[in-house]
Amino acid sequence: MKPSVVITLILLLSGFSDVTAQPVIEASLKETITQLDRTYFEAYNSCNMEKQAEMYAEDIEFYHDKGGLTTSKQDLLDSLKKNICGKVTRELVEGSIEVFPISEYGAVEIGFHKFHNNEEPDAISEPGKFIIIWKKTEATWNITRVISLH
Repeated sequence: MKPSVVITLILLLSGFSDVTAQPVIEASLKETITQLDRTYFEAYNSCNMEKQAEMYAEDIEFYHDKGGLTTSKQDLLDSLKKNICGKVTRELVEGSIEVFPISEYGAVEIGFHKFHNNEEPDAISEPGKFIIIWKKTEATWNITRVISLH
């Protein structure tokens, strides 16, 4: 066999190994981010402010279509404690999470969720879209950006 044919075959086969490995990496990343989402919103729903603070990056940017932009981690936590704790719970729309890797940074999570006003249990909650940017460090994952749309 000619050397050029061998080189071409090696390049083709190495390309196929990358293609088959990618879904495994994406599935693992989606599992990780889905678990992080679950962990964060368990803390959110139970008013575990310490856990929420731990999961937010110091340079958080929280974009809310109705509330505007918050760039202070402490202001965000104070607002959650005052306006959310014991009053609102979040429910993920099952099967809605999509996860996309960000090379050398972390991942983007996109999905739909509903918020329920605990003081109005019969009120209808429409799904809203959310986008969360997760940053991976050596030790942990942190939420760096949130876009919440209702």
